[in-house]
Amino acid sequence: MTEIGPLRLVVASTNPVKRRAVELGVAAAFAQRQISVEVVAVDSGVAEQPISDDQTRSGAENRAIAAARTRPGADLYFGIEGGVEDGPLGLLAFAWVVISDGKRCGRARSTTFVLPEAVAEKVRAGMELGLADDEVFGRTDSKRRDGAIGLLSGGALDRAGLYRSAVIAAMLPFLNPELYPVEMT
Repeated sequence: MTEIGPLRLVVASTNPVKRRAVELGVAAAFAQRQISVEVVAVDSGVAEQPISDDQTRSGAENRAIAAARTRPGADLYFGIEGGVEDGPLGLLAFAWVVISDGKRCGRARSTTFVLPEAVAEKVRAGMELGLADDEVFGRTDSKRRDGAIGLLSGGALDRAGLYRSAVIAAMLPFLNPELYPVEMT
């Protein structure tokens, strides 16, 4: 990463929540650096609503790779993909964050939480989580605002905050490059 000038970041989504999560996470991890953030719309290469841990991680990886191809020359590329997976406790919601600089890659999964059955039923029937939230909670475009976690927690934690810690955790290879081998992404 260049040490002169602002840290140039590309977020592989035009969703303001994902941009905000990257801004918050990078500002915490690189408190002394100025940052410049660009967003780019790219395809995740997975279903609109990923329905497994693997599919969600793949979507985040695909986004980071596509962003690097679309906007070469940045310092870091961020792919964030929200997903769900059925488990013994019910339908779980989470996100994967993948960060790449073209040589090194960092990956982290967000905190996971159980969705209420009213939302889970709609998602299992094929509806995207954000749309299911909008229907159940009588909102519009919640995935670009507080998300399921914000709606369910009464605003105590919003979607950007949920993703922020995963952004920081995915930054570990870039904060400690001597401890993480270079891997092609």
